[in-house]
Amino acid sequence: MTLFLLLAAGVLNLNAADKAAAAPDALVAELYKAEKKKASPFFQDKNRALVDHYFTKELGDLLWKDAKDSKGEVGAIDGDPLYDAQDMEIKDFVIHPAKVEDGKGTVLVTFTNFNEKKRITFHCVKKEGAWKISDIQYAEWALLKVLKDSLK
Repeated sequence: MTLFLLLAAGVLNLNAADKAAAAPDALVAELYKAEKKKASPFFQDKNRALVDHYFTKELGDLLWKDAKDSKGEVGAIDGDPLYDAQDMEIKDFVIHPAKVEDGKGTVLVTFTNFNEKKRITFHCVKKEGAWKISDIQYAEWALLKVLKDSLK
């Protein structure tokens, strides 16, 4: 009976990282929540594990390098990558259910910012049982390409 209670308690005490591994849209939702709590992995160069929690190694390496190299100044990303903007007045924010196939997932996020409708697509892959963001696609650019181009 004690073993059963311990196992049940362990299942009930799933942390956010375990829940995020369950679906790519949960990971994207966790990323937006982290930003609201001022715990975003973007633009910081103190906690590499925070970057690695959300992003694939390739994207994480590029984000980390950009944060380190920019030394607190504007780097390759000149706005908030979660809203594709520098200034925000967000309304009608929706994280749509993920579309998953063959270990890849896409998550569409839609909202209105200062009366402009926005669509951001998060491309995710499942690595070692956890979902990771491999790229973020905006209307006119993609995060991975911008970061790669900044190295040239």
